[in-house]
Amino acid sequence: MSRTSRRVVIAGVLIVAVASAGLAAYFSTDSRAREARKAPKGPVAVPVTLAVVAQENVPVRLQAIGNVEPYLTVALKARVDGQIVAVNFREGQEVKKGDVLFRIDPRPYEAALRQAEANALRDRAARDQARSQERRYQELLAKNFISKEAYAQIRTNAETAEATAGASQAALENARLNLGYCTIRSPLDGYVGKVLLQAGNLVKANDVNPLVVINQVKPVYVNFAVPEQSLPEIRRRNAEAPLRADVVPADPSAPHPAGRLAFIDNAVDPSTGTIRMRAQFDNDAAVLWPGQFVNVSLELYEQHDAIVIPAQAVQNGPDGQYVYVVGQDMLAEVRRVKIQRADAERAIVASGLAKGERVVTRGQLRLAPKTRVRVGKPDAEAS
Repeated sequence: MSRTSRRVVIAGVLIVAVASAGLAAYFSTDSRAREARKAPKGPVAVPVTLAVVAQENVPVRLQAIGNVEPYLTVALKARVDGQIVAVNFREGQEVKKGDVLFRIDPRPYEAALRQAEANALRDRAARDQARSQERRYQELLAKNFISKEAYAQIRTNAETAEATAGASQAALENARLNLGYCTIRSPLDGYVGKVLLQAGNLVKANDVNPLVVINQVKPVYVNFAVPEQSLPEIRRRNAEAPLRADVVPADPSAPHPAGRLAFIDNAVDPSTGTIRMRAQFDNDAAVLWPGQFVNVSLELYEQHDAIVIPAQAVQNGPDGQYVYVVGQDMLAEVRRVKIQRADAERAIVASGLAKGERVVTRGQLRLAPKTRVRVGKPDAEAS
């Protein structure tokens, strides 16, 4: 084959190869075009989270800030003078009624008790002798062996001896009391505070400063105040049955102490327009501590068949509050609602929604009327 023929053959092969590549590109482009025509047109569905509107019984509550107060507070003081020889507890320790907390040196009072016992024995003997003598003189007077004046003197001596014996007995009981006061016991179950006088210090009876302060926290009180507008409803409901009070902790997983309303003040504070109240809690686990500030929830009554939705579903607009309702067609609809009140993370709806409807709880910022949605995890939104 000549050189010219070889060139013609090579050129023909190149032309065929180029033509084949062009046909492949044409058919590939045409396939993508057909697929694009088959794909649905319109905006992409917005991912949202949904919640079903519920109908349930919801308690009606009043919220307030309360302060924990001990059920009883006792400041222990010495009732006799002396030196502290023992402190039988640790600061902050829980003590029981009757536990020995302090001991004062008893030796001076033991000596005084022995002296009082001896005086009482002496005076009782003198009293018995005077009584016997009176009986003998009474018999002699009956027989006219002595004068009435002599018998009167003997009777006076007997009565004097009786009084002296009574005084000695009282002194003996007082000495026993003073010796008992050398041992200071806890008058209640509670927790002791800081010890103000340690062992070795001298104390005086009924001194200004106490030895220690004991607080009883089982049970415990929580004081709080509510607006005066709620007073008539509270009094009416509390007359039917004691209202329940709960302490709402900051940590939802923590226990919720429950108590009951125990006291309503007899006057409204005119400077604040609030009424002071007190709830009593058993506080068996000592969760509430004196001086602590807590959130108090006072339950007035239970509302039946209330329409409830998550509070985060409610949005605020220029025309009021609204929610996004999603129907079976997965299209978002704006629905104006009237919220009666908020209860923790729930909102109680007065009108605008029905049981079983679905509302958007997250993803509202990307929605508009008739926007198509899908259930999914929405993107992070600005608060």
